[in-house]
Amino acid sequence: MGTPKQLLKAADIEAMTTVVNVHPLNPNGIRHRKSLGDATGLSQIGVHRIELMPGHDSSEYHRHLYEEECVYVLSGEGTALIDDMPHAVGPGDFLGFAHNGPAHVLTNHGSEPLVLLVMGQRLAQDVCDYPHRQLRLYVNGEQEDLVDFGAIRPG
Repeated sequence: MGTPKQLLKAADIEAMTTVVNVHPLNPNGIRHRKSLGDATGLSQIGVHRIELMPGHDSSEYHRHLYEEECVYVLSGEGTALIDDMPHAVGPGDFLGFAHNGPAHVLTNHGSEPLVLLVMGQRLAQDVCDYPHRQLRLYVNGEQEDLVDFGAIRPG
């Protein structure tokens, strides 16, 4: 009997191709990603094993208004910037970001890769703020519209 698609053995994960992504708003947001959720057929939750090399960020400093996400630190040392306050993170630490929660980003300030298990919802619609850039991203399925904070008019 073969291994079911729903089970990724450690050797399977190790053999997966690593995809390198650069965040479109942060050229230092370089992530080495293996999508565990995609490999097992998950469509509502994104689950990724992400490695950040020394000096790299996980993304642009951001917050989601509707989606929730979380991070579990597998190995390495880094800094989580949460609400513009730095916090040291290391193996076994967990970060949970509820919808409409604080802005955040992780940075590898160590000398070894920072390895993370990152999970988040995959809502069809979301709004994501990038406070340091004064930008807001509106997501509607495949359509994404990025606007300056100054262009947002309350309804």
